[in-house]
Amino acid sequence: MGFISCENVVKKFGKFTALDHINLDIPQGKIFGFLGPNGAGKTTLIRIINRITLPTEGQVLFNGKPLRMEDIERIGYLPEERGLYKKMKVGDQAVYLAQLKGLSRGEATRELMKWFQKFGIQPWWNKKVEELSKGMAQKIQFITTVLHKPQLLILDEPFSGFDPINVNLIRDEILRMKNEGCTIILSTHNMESVEELCDDIALINKAKLVITGNVEQIRREHGHNRVEVCYAPSQDEPDLQSVDGLFSVVSTENVKDYLKSILDVAPGVGRRDLLRSIADRADIISFQPLMPKMNEIFIKLVGESGGATSQSIEDYKSDSNTKRL
Repeated sequence: MGFISCENVVKKFGKFTALDHINLDIPQGKIFGFLGPNGAGKTTLIRIINRITLPTEGQVLFNGKPLRMEDIERIGYLPEERGLYKKMKVGDQAVYLAQLKGLSRGEATRELMKWFQKFGIQPWWNKKVEELSKGMAQKIQFITTVLHKPQLLILDEPFSGFDPINVNLIRDEILRMKNEGCTIILSTHNMESVEELCDDIALINKAKLVITGNVEQIRREHGHNRVEVCYAPSQDEPDLQSVDGLFSVVSTENVKDYLKSILDVAPGVGRRDLLRSIADRADIISFQPLMPKMNEIFIKLVGESGGATSQSIEDYKSDSNTKRL
């Protein structure tokens, strides 16, 4: 059982099923990626975990016990739809949000000053929120999300709108919190972030759980048996040619003063035999197995599960409300 467990979670909006019997375990102290096309059901599941909405069927367990309203104080949630009160001063806004998480005004001010200094935004304390850039406002919202040191942190597209420098800043804070024992749910379309940060993932499409598990294991299971070899060609053989029963050459390209080939290895061929065969034909510079990118796996699995939904839950509810009027 995970730190967060979803047991047969179903969510319906009228006749529309947003989540269809979702079962998954989110391990403690790990970064868990929620993946899926727009309208797949990710945000609905996040809202259920936050008790913003309740499941039609099933339940969510928090550390082995049914999720209660009191548990929300131990959760930090940064939604994709950002929002701050534009006419308030930045410091007043941040203190107010911190107090909603149970901090006293004095505690909130002291902790916020530390964070503002870390992020280099102290001069903005007495500015109005409407004077902030989008990236600056997102820094404030990230700070107020993590200020109370939540046991569970839920981040929905946390890097959206940030430049590379601030992406690194937020990423480093996420990793630091993980190292301190925080469990993190990361909902994102950025597959590079998934590969770099996530230990485990769940892919949801059309309300159903398509796959869940360890990122590296999923990449191995869905990969081809391919290797990349860089080499200096011999005089007898300018570039590698396919060898029946051993490997076939998928592609070859010139890279400065050497060649790089992608090889499709025949089933059952060991690495030692493969290297010996290549070494007979070329001077090997480097050799590495290739695993598919999460982006390739995402597209493949979504396609196999029926493609992306053509209508998001929000669209559905909007249409339904329109029909009632």
